[in-house]
Amino acid sequence: MCGIVGIYGNEEAATLSYLCLYELQHRGQESCGIVSHDEKISHVEKGFGLVSDVFGDNNKMEQLPGNMAIGHNRYSTHGGGGKQNIQPFLFNYEDTAVSISHNGNLVNLKDTKKELEDMGAIFQTTSDTEFIIHLFAHSEKETFEKKMLDAFRSVQGAYSIVMMYDNKMIAARDKYGLRPLCMGKLDGSYIFVSETCALDLIGAEYVRDVKPGEMMVIDEDGIDSYQIEDPDKKHCIFEYVYFSRPDSFIFEDSVDKIRRKFGKTLALEDPVLNSDIVISVPDSSNTAAVGFSQRSEARFEIGLIRNHYVGRTFIYPSQKVRDFSVKLKFNTIKGVLEDNKVVIVDDSIVRGTTLKKLVRIIKKANPKEIHIRISSPPVKHPCYYGMDFPSEQELIANQNSVEEIRDHLEVDSLKYLSVEGLLESTQMPKENFCTACFTGNYFEEVKEEKSL
Repeated sequence: MCGIVGIYGNEEAATLSYLCLYELQHRGQESCGIVSHDEKISHVEKGFGLVSDVFGDNNKMEQLPGNMAIGHNRYSTHGGGGKQNIQPFLFNYEDTAVSISHNGNLVNLKDTKKELEDMGAIFQTTSDTEFIIHLFAHSEKETFEKKMLDAFRSVQGAYSIVMMYDNKMIAARDKYGLRPLCMGKLDGSYIFVSETCALDLIGAEYVRDVKPGEMMVIDEDGIDSYQIEDPDKKHCIFEYVYFSRPDSFIFEDSVDKIRRKFGKTLALEDPVLNSDIVISVPDSSNTAAVGFSQRSEARFEIGLIRNHYVGRTFIYPSQKVRDFSVKLKFNTIKGVLEDNKVVIVDDSIVRGTTLKKLVRIIKKANPKEIHIRISSPPVKHPCYYGMDFPSEQELIANQNSVEEIRDHLEVDSLKYLSVEGLLESTQMPKENFCTACFTGNYFEEVKEEKSL
């Protein structure tokens, strides 16, 4: 669930990449990096931590000249969190620099790895992203563009990618369009970002999404578009549920609008009669809670205050850190909650640990009753395409019924949005979304490969 950016044709390419990564910080907090390209020389700065940590020294930008740059915020779901896996990756191929940033997860790689190693490939990282570079380098096609198409056609899974090669920039998206990627323009330069909120910050104009199954190549002569594979849309609906920012426009629709509709549909499916107030678990469920309130008799209130200097608990890599951060992250407004019948709207329950601790905090404010409504269905199955819930044992809804989860949370009631309600709240045909984490209906066979 990383954030990626590519800037082509701007003297401030690295600085613009830095600003875009700030706006995409919610997509990854483990590490970040920028590679810039100045004629035939590439420059790289990257490290562990937030964008402000890695690029807090203003001198860093001076080390990244050039009118092309790509950037990456990392949230590891494949290959672990070692230093060698911090992106963008930078390689040399026939004395030419190749750099790549990747959002998504490739699958079914074991056979591909053996084939590459038999051909002499030596892997420098444990990231699935490196496979694309090796496949490109070993392709027998004649041109750069054909080699890249060959590489993309040789992998399965989710990828939204920006790359630089010589004086070209490449943007590509898997045929399913699982992860978002869009193109904008700013004063004649081209911008590629995971979400449109990054375009808004730098004043760029949104042009269009990179299409599912499309590879775009930008050079001094303009843009060429190539078809990697025929599109078969399977957008990750969890992007709407949780991950993308509400002010972004992804999958050709507004995240805020879709989340409000999730909340409205949830209120119609499972109302809480005679409730007094509706509160959100800030910030990702704010708009769903507003939508729920608009379709119920209860007024929306701010009952929880979030410490914004603490990151998103879901994307911390270890459970120990997640547990600690919950205590730092939220505090209640007692006067709002006390003696009221409270509806808490949250976007999802994955492991259940964060919400259980949050309920305990809320109970100290002495509400009359606590009812939880979740604006997505129960997460029951692993995701192989980039969400960090890879095993069934980690998922509380896989191991327990809704009633058992309610008892575990120690609340008066618990209800989830139905799969049908979730899909009907979007503007697209139902078959255009992947809902495997809720339903177990995977759109392709995935072999679980715990080690490569």
